[in-house]
Amino acid sequence: MGVGYTFSVRLADWEGDRKALEFVRRKVFIEEQSVPEALEWDDQDPLALHLLALDADGNPIATGRLTSGGQIGRMGVLPKWRGRGVGGGILRRILQLANERGIGPLFLHAQLTAIPFYEKHGFCVQGEEFSDAGIPHRKMWLE
Repeated sequence: MGVGYTFSVRLADWEGDRKALEFVRRKVFIEEQSVPEALEWDDQDPLALHLLALDADGNPIATGRLTSGGQIGRMGVLPKWRGRGVGGGILRRILQLANERGIGPLFLHAQLTAIPFYEKHGFCVQGEEFSDAGIPHRKMWLE
């Protein structure tokens, strides 16, 4: 990694870290991908485990969450940080937390463009393509 691309990943608290989590999700999903705001926030947010990636200055750069039912979601990385291992860092931490807490089996709804990323981490596509917030997805399970 080059200078200026140092980051850390930590477990976040929905209430205490809400502004940082919402900042990333708003930028990635609502602004960039045009997900309707009403679909971005749901009743799982207060209950899920949230991960937050921060740059060296403590600014939020990525998020992810894991529900008690084993669904990984809301994986979002700010554009300038993509391709720098941040998403992988979040996903590895989610897998570690799921293992420690006995949560599973793990699954997610991947945007088609993200399928190769998840396949690198052991996930396999299952089922037909479907639309979520107007974006094509496929369900994936961790084998």
